[in-house]
Amino acid sequence: MLPKYTLPTLAVAGFLFGVYSVSYSNQPTPVAEPVADPAAAPFRSFIAGSGIIEAKSQNIAIGTSLPGLVVSVPVIVGDKVKAGDVLFKVDDREALAQQKIRNAELTGAKAGVREAEAALIDFQTQLSLIEAVTDRRAISIEDLKGRRNAVLIAKAKLESARAQVRQAEANLAETHTTLDRLIVRAPKDGEILQVNVRPGEFAQTGILTVPLILMGNMDRLHLRVDIDENDAWRFRKDSKAVAFLRGNRRFSTELKLVWVEPYVVPKKSLTGDSTERVDTRVLQALYSFDPATIPAYVGQQMDVFIEAPEETPDERKPSSPKAPS
Repeated sequence: MLPKYTLPTLAVAGFLFGVYSVSYSNQPTPVAEPVADPAAAPFRSFIAGSGIIEAKSQNIAIGTSLPGLVVSVPVIVGDKVKAGDVLFKVDDREALAQQKIRNAELTGAKAGVREAEAALIDFQTQLSLIEAVTDRRAISIEDLKGRRNAVLIAKAKLESARAQVRQAEANLAETHTTLDRLIVRAPKDGEILQVNVRPGEFAQTGILTVPLILMGNMDRLHLRVDIDENDAWRFRKDSKAVAFLRGNRRFSTELKLVWVEPYVVPKKSLTGDSTERVDTRVLQALYSFDPATIPAYVGQQMDVFIEAPEETPDERKPSSPKAPS
């Protein structure tokens, strides 16, 4: 049998534990310290935006026009390539076999031309002998017409044989084009940024989520800045702009405007935060900077501040409707 004070003691202990739990859960959650101090705007009045670094030539996603098994990838990340350099090769055994067939067809077609030429010469010779006879009574009209028709038929066969040669040459050229398309080359000078295909893998055509190879011109980097549509009217092309490297605001660089895309597009979600407004539309401005000024990489985000004119009190106040006269 339990002592008479056991149940009252357990009840008091449970009550005190409940009070403690409620008071502890109601305490505000401490705000986490930022990993790095945010950048401060160097201008009194400014437009703030985020930008993504891309290559001078824009990021070129390399694909293949013909699907197939990759047999070799002679480039690696960081390689500098020239326009026309081989990036990777697709299996060409079937195309090579087709090339041998086309070569044989072309050889046969050329032999057919030589045979048709010889036949034409033979019929022309026979016609010349008959036409050289002065006494028309020695030959029949039917024989003369038959020889002349034979020459015309031989000429038609010769043209047909020559057409077959042209067709065989076109088929062979098509095979050469196929072989060339199985070798993927660099479209321009640049640097290899990503290699996402290996020998033995199957390369597919079309727009891929992950490009087979990503490359771009790294002589000078570009920064694509999203300007909120609400601030677009304050943007000036000749305004100064400064970008700060995320993670260390001591690294900054001045920007030079390349162009502004005069079409406002929906903003792409960059943070994945559920509170981010994905229905916002932005004006995209492309700036350039020297990659030697800061340790920046393609695909990295930067904080951008663009100098903007200050709003006057009249601009901030909504205009009142005029009274009808």
